[in-house]
Amino acid sequence: MSAQPPFEIVTPGKGAAASPLVFASPHSGRVYPPEMMEASALDAEAIRRSEDAFVDELIGAAPKHGATLLLARLARAWIDVNREPWELDPGMFEDELPDFARGRSARVAAGLGSIAKIVSEGQEIYARKLTFEEARERIETTHKPYHAALSALLDKAKAEHGLAVLIDWHSMPSAAAAQGRSGKGCDLVLGDRFGAACAPALTRLVEQQFEAMGYRTVRNAPYAGGYTTEHYGKPGKRVHALQIEINRALYLDEATMRPTEGLARLSRDIERLTQALSEADWSHLR
Repeated sequence: MSAQPPFEIVTPGKGAAASPLVFASPHSGRVYPPEMMEASALDAEAIRRSEDAFVDELIGAAPKHGATLLLARLARAWIDVNREPWELDPGMFEDELPDFARGRSARVAAGLGSIAKIVSEGQEIYARKLTFEEARERIETTHKPYHAALSALLDKAKAEHGLAVLIDWHSMPSAAAAQGRSGKGCDLVLGDRFGAACAPALTRLVEQQFEAMGYRTVRNAPYAGGYTTEHYGKPGKRVHALQIEINRALYLDEATMRPTEGLARLSRDIERLTQALSEADWSHLR
């Protein structure tokens, strides 16, 4: 495999007071290892359709306000760290998968297991069947280290602040955003697993901050939160997790995958949200 590091951690800058905030961007990685591209039926442009492009840049100022960043560097199509590790489609492999592999989930059926079958337009990624050894290598070298790092960051935040607040940042196609608000569209979807992954105060604060800036938000539809939100969001154990999906039309030309002038404005607004979160009184959640 390529020697590319699977993720990057950015800690609060000098002079910034650390906070319990951990911001993660699991799908903005742009690195496609050569062994993956050799097996791909898609070219370098088409395969990028599954990226949450530039989300790492949108949240890049967060460490100035006390948040720690965890940024995936390897592409989502290589291994999706927002899935259960062994959530694999048996039809994608030339050999039989072990019994512990989960081949019957809704995400696998949609072609979006931990190793995706398709990119967002439904185009199949691979020109050949993979081997289980290829999947095992991706899970062992990328998925597991990413979650070991995330677990350590949350444990550290909880030890230092009495709680951890995880925001898992994503972007969604504008077509998916149009499903919100009875077809009228939305700018952001806040996924808290219908209240199970974090205290209501966290979702409410994020919602209020974004709506005060003029954004249209909805909760849990069409995205209620993925593996990360479900796995780590344990309010009773003082770990609160919220997934935020951003309408790509706010900052991205979806046809060319190039940022628009909206990137700068949205980045500033997310920085304002980060400041509000860092200044919030979380004592009642400890």
